[in-house]
Formats: sequence, structure tokens, C-alpha cells
Amino acid sequence: MTFCGIFDGHGQWGHFVAKKVRESMATSLLCNWQETLAQCSLDPDIDLESDKKHQRFNMWKHSYLKTCAAVDQELEQHRKIDSFYSGTTALTIVRQGEHIFVANVGDSRAVLATTADDGSLVQVQLTVDFKPNLPQETERILQCRGRVFCLDDEPGVHRVWQPDAESPGLAMSRAFGDYCVKNFGLISVPEVTQRHLTSEDQFVILATDGVWDVISNQEAVQIVSSTPDRAKAAKRLVQSAVHAWKRKRKGIAMDDISAICLFVHSSPQSQQVHAVSTPK
Repeated sequence: MTFCGIFDGHGQWGHFVAKKVRESMATSLLCNWQETLAQCSLDPDIDLESDKKHQRFNMWKHSYLKTCAAVDQELEQHRKIDSFYSGTTALTIVRQGEHIFVANVGDSRAVLATTADDGSLVQVQLTVDFKPNLPQETERILQCRGRVFCLDDEPGVHRVWQPDAESPGLAMSRAFGDYCVKNFGLISVPEVTQRHLTSEDQFVILATDGVWDVISNQEAVQIVSSTPDRAKAAKRLVQSAVHAWKRKRKGIAMDDISAICLFVHSSPQSQQVHAVSTPK
């Protein structure tokens, strides 16, 4: 199995929150998955062989839901990290044989590069960017008395606000931490999906919104695929995003830019996962 993830912190303590979630996630997930597997194998009503694909997905989904709830609760009780007004996204992938399981909390994005019938590489977006203006996200936030609106100087950038205060103005609808709005519609529940990998699938890109704000899915696929040395593909994507920020968003502070490339068909000699991060 392979685990990889990208964690994009925000707020004054965002770096510490992201680091803490990064350190906790894999261990907790593996522990919960092993526990779930043991319970399923002991349950006479569950036939692990009859519907292997369905059962495998359910086990990972259950493990992810349990893990994210535990990690968020642990973070809230952490004495040395103040995550009341700070938080992090978490986009993670588990590869198990020819299956990948994707869990997304926040607005980072996973994109798969796959070969089309004509031989060209095309992008397939594997995740939803959880922004506050998505209808189901807005509905939940409003039902919990939170507010969603854009600032006058940021048209199109929807943010989450407390009922009676002009804070925190979160540009995502799911995150770890940010307990100032956890009672007002912000959640740390992941969306968990799966995909069966085929010979046509080439690589998966995981990247923070700082990349996707200035580079399209197809552009990212092109950048990675045209890099001769796989080990430098993530670095080239990050550098391209940095240049695009400077070109397209002059005068605007650059967002955190991080990327991971997970190569589907890697030889024993070559590394499967390559990650690069550029801090602000």
C-alpha cells in the first residue's frame, strides 16, 4: 500500500495545524483500517469474498470517517496548538494494488492523467473543491446559522462567516481546526471515493488551491507529462504555478503552493511518489 497526502494550513497557527494533521493521519488511518478489517472478518453477516470491491471501499470509507473525526477532536484538545482561528485542508490517497481511495477535506484537488483513445493524455478530476458556494455546502452552513458571502473587494470569492461577527472569512467549507465556525456549518468530514486503475492511467497530481488558481487541470497534466525526469515533475509544476501567480496576479500575495505526483506504473528502481512545497 502507498499513502500520500497534501495539507494546506491557514491562519496564524496554520503551519502547526497542517503539520500535526499530517503526522497523525496515516498512523490513525492504518490503525482504524486494521481494526475495521478485523471486525469485518469476524462478522458472519459479511462475506468479504462475495463483493470484494464494495466491501473494500466500505472499509476504507469507514476508516477515513473515523480517522478524520478522531484527528479533528485530538487537534481541538491539543494544548500547544491554537486552532480556534486556524486550520488545514487534507487531501489524501491510499493506493492498494490497482485501486486508489481518495479522501478530501477542503479545497485541494486530485487530478488523474489517463490516455484517451487517440493516444493523447487527458485529465480526470477526482475530487470536488469544497468551496462555501457549492449548493450543498451553502445549505449546511446556513442551516447551522453560519453565513456565506463575498467581500466587496473580492467578488466571486465566497467565504464562511460566524453569525454575528465578520470573522473568520474562510474560503473553504471543510477543514480540520477552525473551531470558531465548527458549530456554524464547517465540517471535517471527508468525501471518500475510489477508482480502479487501468493500464491507460498514468499518474495522479495532488495539489493545493494555490496551483489550481492559476493552472488548469489539463495544463498541469501537460507540465508533468512533458518533464523527462519524473523526480522533477512536481517541482516543475510548482515552479510553473509560481511563475503563473507572478504573471496573472501581480500585487496579490502568493498562496501556499504544494504538489505531489503519484506515478501509477513505476519500475522497482524508480520512486512512485514525488512531492514539492513552496512556502509563502
